[in-house]
Amino acid sequence: MSRCVQDIINEMEAFAPSKLKEDFDNVGLMVGDKNREVKKVLLALDCTKEAIDEAIENKCEMIITHHPLIFRKPNRIVKGDLLGDKIIKLIENKISVYSSHTNLDAIKDGINDKVVSILGFKKSKIIDKSILEDSGIGRIVYLEEPIKTKDLINNIKEKLNIDMLTGHISSEYVSNIAIINGSGSSYFNKAYEMGADCIITGDTSYHFVSDYKELGVTILDAGHFGTEWLAFLSAMENIKENIKDVEFVKSIKISNPYSFF
Repeated sequence: MSRCVQDIINEMEAFAPSKLKEDFDNVGLMVGDKNREVKKVLLALDCTKEAIDEAIENKCEMIITHHPLIFRKPNRIVKGDLLGDKIIKLIENKISVYSSHTNLDAIKDGINDKVVSILGFKKSKIIDKSILEDSGIGRIVYLEEPIKTKDLINNIKEKLNIDMLTGHISSEYVSNIAIINGSGSSYFNKAYEMGADCIITGDTSYHFVSDYKELGVTILDAGHFGTEWLAFLSAMENIKENIKDVEFVKSIKISNPYSFF
């Protein structure tokens, strides 16, 4: 049985409906032909130039990313611009790109839930509920017994395969742990109102960390990449399970854009 781009879209929509996206977001088919046959799909967090080259090398007809290739409406698509170069190269090589972003964060068994699972926690509650049951942005774990913050940090490093975290440790022990993948600062207040004494996320800023330090909340910034890449791959297992006649290839060129010196 041959598959086309639309078949992949149907499976993605069934798992993480686009109606779950945040208002600011752009998800769905970014570039391509819905009728194009698909035998191989590259999985990448971002549609970088390296990822496009990787798709070409692997003879992939499609790339599925977490972050949208086109986030805001472009003014032009021309060679010499970063976005223009990407889109033109994708079209020239007949490669489609589909992005599933905040909808994939929110859905049950999506990225938020996968981070919870990867870190070894069993139960969690949704921080900001969506229109679908069991879906929404952010999760909070209420532990029966407090754990040492340093043990939690070591667990995050090991399970998410990262070298370091930044932020602030407010207490030697934590009990109520909020987990918000990617850039989660806008959900800090809701997590705090739900009793979080620790927040794990990425892309924190000085003022957010300063404010929540004063409130006595531990902030652990594991990075945007660190809180999403492994969880994205894990979430995509749901799609792979339903499309066994298409080969899914994990990008080996996608990496954290940050380096630590």
